[in-house]
Amino acid sequence: MATNARKKPTVAKPEGRTFGQVIRERRRQLGLSQQKVAREINGSIPYVGLLESGKRHPSDKMVARIANVLGLDGRELYFLAKPGARELPDQQAQPSVASSWESFRKDAKLRRVHNVTPEEMEVLSRVARLGDVQSSRSLIYILNTIRLALGR
Repeated sequence: MATNARKKPTVAKPEGRTFGQVIRERRRQLGLSQQKVAREINGSIPYVGLLESGKRHPSDKMVARIANVLGLDGRELYFLAKPGARELPDQQAQPSVASSWESFRKDAKLRRVHNVTPEEMEVLSRVARLGDVQSSRSLIYILNTIRLALGR
């Protein structure tokens, strides 16, 4: 069965898989350090480590930030982090899909960290217009894939 390329990776909980295991696995898939994730979510390295080890539980806002940074579905991640929850407490806790390009475009620090050139911004703006880009992190992933393909 073919999957929709625009969907975020699923975080549905197979037996025994915890919130911490899901975020650790996704962080590693993206090649991100705990330090980088901590910086992106406005947290600390020890906090990320405690989340991954299951010794801390994130706030609702932190779940949304983590989902955004790791390119995961915020709703699924929320219910994994809060297994007893029956509904989302606040729809604003979900990252805004419609503003992912605007968020990326306005985030000079993120663009500077990833050395995004004006030419690359033009390419990414075209990519964002093609479809449902879920987060700034997704745009960085796309950029790195293009750079790899071009040998940069």
